[in-house]
Amino acid sequence: MTSVTDTTQSLLGALAGLRVVDLTGVVLGPYATQILGDYGADVIKIEPPGGDIMRQAGPMKHLGMGHIFINTNRNKRSVVLDLRQAEQREALLALCDTADVLTYNIRPASMARLGLSFEALHARNPRLVVCGAYGYSEGGPYSDWPAYDDLIQGAACIPWLMTQSGSHEPRYVPATFADRVTGLHMVHAVLAAVIARYRTGVGQHVEVPMFECLLQFVLGEHLGGETWQPPIAPMGHSRMLAANRKPYATQDGHICALMYTDKHWQSFLRLIGQPELFTTDPRFGTQSQRIAHIDALYGFVGEHMRTRTSAQWLQDLAQHDIPVMPMMKLDDLLTDPHLTATEGWLDIPHPHEGLLRQLRPPVRMTNTPTGVWRPAPTLGQHTQEVLREIGR
Repeated sequence: MTSVTDTTQSLLGALAGLRVVDLTGVVLGPYATQILGDYGADVIKIEPPGGDIMRQAGPMKHLGMGHIFINTNRNKRSVVLDLRQAEQREALLALCDTADVLTYNIRPASMARLGLSFEALHARNPRLVVCGAYGYSEGGPYSDWPAYDDLIQGAACIPWLMTQSGSHEPRYVPATFADRVTGLHMVHAVLAAVIARYRTGVGQHVEVPMFECLLQFVLGEHLGGETWQPPIAPMGHSRMLAANRKPYATQDGHICALMYTDKHWQSFLRLIGQPELFTTDPRFGTQSQRIAHIDALYGFVGEHMRTRTSAQWLQDLAQHDIPVMPMMKLDDLLTDPHLTATEGWLDIPHPHEGLLRQLRPPVRMTNTPTGVWRPAPTLGQHTQEVLREIGR
């Protein structure tokens, strides 16, 4: 693994010179602002005296430095401010006077009660981009409802879709899927607003609602026949919902394989000694026929996959240019040969936590590198440093 910790290198990042005041907590907002920090932005994380709640999510070596916090808050400086106190709220406003972006993930009414409405912030710094990420867009009956990842997954039909694709009961995706999907939308929304400000000289308020962002992902496939008015077919995408769309069981494990094109299917049928099926079985001849019979086709492949070991199938399918991949377990990633070859893992020395394992930022640029400039901060680590920078 490669070790990277040089804060001066952040000055080479694509977003060097962009200052982000980050009021977000938990996962959604911190994930987004970490990405901005990976691109070189100066991200100043404002935390209440008790800190971001994710500091307490174990495992951890030291109180307040839980693993999820560490893995979602690198490349940031931590400043502790109690925004219920007038003097400390004024310090935040003074910091916003120097900033390009302010991010938050509480409801706008709560921001207004703190004296931090967009109107108040815009009056002080007309160039400030203010980005709010919260559960539901303003103006609807859900607008004031609390929102967490599980709830938004439910609202966007994901547990129900699990039952339609063969699960015995509704299930959430076992990751903070809604938070991180919305976080990615938050990143590009902030950057779009900053680019617009370069043209107009004026900042704006940006709304990034979890519900609507996740629906963009889900309905990209599952709007189906309702794409047309009047509808021409039911909602849902048959390939995504096929009960047999899952890793294939082999003699000794599982693999992931996909026979998608005509060439893939012809190659697979030759491999199993039944090439004639491509022309004699109406399920195999065209893409549209295969989609119409997709669950049966997955079942057909599954029967044959049980006849060989995973290693045999990985070799045979690859030799026939059929897309295939092992079904990885979490531990496999630690020794994955691709991540090793591409230096995907980094060793990050932390002054409080010791040596940390981090994934390298996935996006790489030739002239403005991404990187891990700072490990996740301890609570309030940079309070005095940042306040001195604004003369307080």
